[in-house]
Amino acid sequence: MGKSKLEYIWLDGYHPTANLRSKTKVEDDFSGKLEDCSVWSFDGSSTKQAEGGSSDCLLKPVAIYPDPARRDGYLVMTEVLNADGTPHESNYRAQIDDDDNDFWFGFEQEYFIMDKATQLPLGFPVGGYPGPQGMYYCSVGGKNTHGRAFVEEHADLCIDAGLNFEGINQEVASGQWEFQLFAKGAKKAGDEIWVARYLLQRLTEDYGYYIEFHPKPVKGDWNGSGMHANFSNTTLRTAGSKDVYDTICESFRPVVAEHIAVYGEFNDQRLTGKHETASIHDFSYGISDRGASIRIPIIAVEKGWKGWLEDRRPASNGDPYRIAGRIVKTVKGAEAKL
Repeated sequence: MGKSKLEYIWLDGYHPTANLRSKTKVEDDFSGKLEDCSVWSFDGSSTKQAEGGSSDCLLKPVAIYPDPARRDGYLVMTEVLNADGTPHESNYRAQIDDDDNDFWFGFEQEYFIMDKATQLPLGFPVGGYPGPQGMYYCSVGGKNTHGRAFVEEHADLCIDAGLNFEGINQEVASGQWEFQLFAKGAKKAGDEIWVARYLLQRLTEDYGYYIEFHPKPVKGDWNGSGMHANFSNTTLRTAGSKDVYDTICESFRPVVAEHIAVYGEFNDQRLTGKHETASIHDFSYGISDRGASIRIPIIAVEKGWKGWLEDRRPASNGDPYRIAGRIVKTVKGAEAKL
């Protein structure tokens, strides 16, 4: 009789920035299929999701991946439910209006690798600063590149887990990196980002690091961290019209506050109008403009206005479920006007 380790992963009730939680369930003769993952419970009073007198919350499995770091292991992404089976108020995945998976998302997850001993980004000396920005982005060599072995191992774990992992690069600041994931379906895109974040954070335990998702962990003339959201649906992929793109982009203008509210905590420190960002107080869009709120990729224009858009405002600590859900709502509202 074989035994498998199923790591149930969920988001806690901390607000506005949720944290990953997980625990292991050992199963006999597990098939490896999502439908054979049972609903499980946990103590919601320890995660700000229930009161102590009635603390049971439920974990509903929604996605499963092989766990490349454990023998006979699986990673099970779950939604949090109340004891009566209804979605918990912290369960933003259940609120996404994309049941037909028409929306495709490509998230670009930036983050800083922090040294536990110094509590500074890799490459930062104690009591000072490394050389100014300029030489770190996509750099090669030990002088400017910090953390490559860790990043490469994380990439391998994500690929081995079956995530649609699309790339890595060192970012503009010292110790800052990015990975990219693409998925067809807003919910699946969120699942894969959260599982990739889980693998990233678990891996730090072996290195003496931790991950900083704060969008502006180093103040001053250093880039912040975002999670650019590239998105499309059938309308954007087949539009063939500049007017359609303009209508969809303009639909974001009157709901700026609603988007910023779910795009990540402390994002005002990052969206300053500098370091390849638009100001949090403005809204703009433009072709190939990385200083705009929304960038229209030049490739989409060259293909006859068929492709996708990039919302550059989401912060690195944003919840991809909330971000995708809000984008879907806004685009669907724009389609009603076409």
